[in-house]
Amino acid sequence: MMNGNDPRIAVVVKCWPRLSETFIAQEMAGLEARGLKLVIYSLRLPTDPAVHPVHARVKAPIVYLPEYLKNDPLRVLRAWWKARRLPGYRAARARFLRDLVRDCTPNRVRRFGQAMVLAAEMPEGIERIYAHFIHTPASATRYAALMRGLPWSASAHAKDIWTSQEWELRAKLGDIDWLITCTQFALGRLKELVADRTRLRLVYHGLDLANLPTPPAERSRRDGRDPNDPVVILSVGRRVAKKGYDDLLAALARLPKDLNWRFEHIGAGVLGDSFEYQAEKLGIADRCLWHGARPQAEVFAAYQRADIFVLASKTADDGDREGMPNVLQEAGYQRMAIVSTRSAAIGEFISDQDNGLLADPAAPEQLAVALERLARDPDLRMRFGNRANEIVRTRFSYEAGVDWIARALVQPANSNLAPQIEIPEVRAAE
Repeated sequence: MMNGNDPRIAVVVKCWPRLSETFIAQEMAGLEARGLKLVIYSLRLPTDPAVHPVHARVKAPIVYLPEYLKNDPLRVLRAWWKARRLPGYRAARARFLRDLVRDCTPNRVRRFGQAMVLAAEMPEGIERIYAHFIHTPASATRYAALMRGLPWSASAHAKDIWTSQEWELRAKLGDIDWLITCTQFALGRLKELVADRTRLRLVYHGLDLANLPTPPAERSRRDGRDPNDPVVILSVGRRVAKKGYDDLLAALARLPKDLNWRFEHIGAGVLGDSFEYQAEKLGIADRCLWHGARPQAEVFAAYQRADIFVLASKTADDGDREGMPNVLQEAGYQRMAIVSTRSAAIGEFISDQDNGLLADPAAPEQLAVALERLARDPDLRMRFGNRANEIVRTRFSYEAGVDWIARALVQPANSNLAPQIEIPEVRAAE
């Protein structure tokens, strides 16, 4: 028998906690503040050396599923012994075997093993499973929900949409109770794959402004003429191909010799030290500072000391691309002037010449022109920064988005949420 403090919603994530996914922790904290009782299941053990303050606000218990089945065979065996008696086990196994024919990989087997552990160990009072990301977390969620006879929902963001196989996206969208996504760009893609579009909903992440540092009232007047006080150009993002750091470094190398600047980067990722090597080859290494992954307090301190924020996003060779990078909204809220690209959904927030400057993806020469323009013009930086702050506060409502999710998570399955629950329509940037 469950009491009022027992979890009602199981949330499945790829890794918890994770520095690069602040928006998930922010959402979990918001759901708990609205009275939802959660338990978080993570497919992987954390690897980041620090956490953000928002992670500490999340009080849900954390359960780590076996990251590799071979490392915990007894737990998997016990889960199978229990799961095979669940009413939906045969149907889940049949679905898994059909999927395995199309995707005969160790990862597919691992998802089914994790799903058995999830289904077997989940408290009896769980009423819904909610997966963050439509790729691997949703795979384990889908099988476990079928075993337990529970409705399941998910959020989809960027890489999980664009690098998943179309057949699997269609299958998941055919089974899911409802799905949210964070950009009009992604919503358009998902609408192509689902018969019942009322299952889909646009919910922008927004920022929990009440728990973020107050933006500075004024910004520096640096204009790149003083070698002892250079313009500070900042980027925050993972070291992955879609972030376009190779293009950004090429752009920095194109800046005029008489412009004094310093570049700072915060983030870690699979490309490791390759950008330091590129900066050395380009002859700009002495102007670049690489901080690695940092907790939120240090990220916001960097926003406040820098002059320009830049994100040179593009579509990677494997199809991976951005959703709505939270760092753009964070920088905008801190009244930073922003340079970015016309990639994916970035134009839903940044309007060229209104609250920032946009270049074409993979166009270092255009990035260089935009960076030089803002570096030499502190008045323009101030105008763009104030406008970006206004747009974050008015168009992108964190509160409305979390309100919708909180209400949807406790609705009965198949309750036709679209006409029953509304959030204010958010106009995409033009």
